Amino acid sequence: MDPAANLVGTGCAAYAEAVPEGEGSVAGMAKDPVAVAASNNPLLTTLTKAVSGKLNKDVNLVDTLNGDQFTVFAPVDDAFKALPEKDLKAVVENADMLTKVLTYHVVPGQISPDDLKGEVKTVEGDAVKISGSGDDLMVNDAKVICGGVQTANATVYLVDSVLMPPSK
Repeated sequence: MDPAANLVGTGCAAYAEAVPEGEGSVAGMAKDPVAVAASNNPLLTTLTKAVSGKLNKDVNLVDTLNGDQFTVFAPVDDAFKALPEKDLKAVVENADMLTKVLTYHVVPGQISPDDLKGEVKTVEGDAVKISGSGDDLMVNDAKVICGGVQTANATVYLVDSVLMPPSK
């Protein structure tokens, strides 16, 4: 199957142009489990550091993410840069909060772009709201830049904002 067959989002062409081949390309990501695939994607360096214990040594979700089927809403590096530095630092320094934020970006099971709609419960426990469709797909207030990217065990949606779980 063509890994690019189900891609949605206005940023897919730019992503394909920026990473036309190799492990971080759409075709390359399809060969690896999601955490490995993300680590090869040059748009996801901050997310990769966050899930692999490089931002907080007490938060390492690599084995978890590679060990089951997931849908992952992956904030690109610019999404992290858009956060106020003090807010990002506060989340990164608190292992429980960082885990909560990261798992709010992950949904059990692989969901294709055509089936991604309504409210979807995350691994964190709260739901994200999916709206729009095709190239206008949104997750809460985050725009999907390029979604439907396949990895060996996940469907990935690159998003332009870091999703924050609701405060309780």
